Amino acid sequence: MTVASDKTRHGQPGGGHTVDSASMAAGIMLMLSGPLSILMGAAGIANDRLFVTSTGYAYNFGLTSWGIIHLIIGIVLVVAGFGLLAGMSWGRGLAMVAAGVSLITQFMFVPYYPGWAIPVMALDLLILFALTRSQMERAR
Repeated sequence: MTVASDKTRHGQPGGGHTVDSASMAAGIMLMLSGPLSILMGAAGIANDRLFVTSTGYAYNFGLTSWGIIHLIIGIVLVVAGFGLLAGMSWGRGLAMVAAGVSLITQFMFVPYYPGWAIPVMALDLLILFALTRSQMERAR
């Protein structure tokens, strides 16, 4: 009976490195979350009427500021996703930091567009879960 491995070989033939399935799932989700944040950033920079501007909110930034924040975080998420999927040593650390920062900023963005921020928060939590699950499996 054959047991399937949860590791996938990436890199150059003969000298590649492995990316486990949880890291691959996290990388794919990063490649989804990043462009979503970039699109949100572009809409914020354009001062799109999609957002509700509220007053009296503790994290009350202008829409252009939120757009720049989301744009930068989205780019970092995409870079982290590429790094993680390529098996780079810095990919996991950057992915965890980027997903955590994205989660926090999405939480702060909820009053502006909850229909967008809450699902992206859930996606960021799934990314963090996959990355920490992968790390725990390596420790065993």
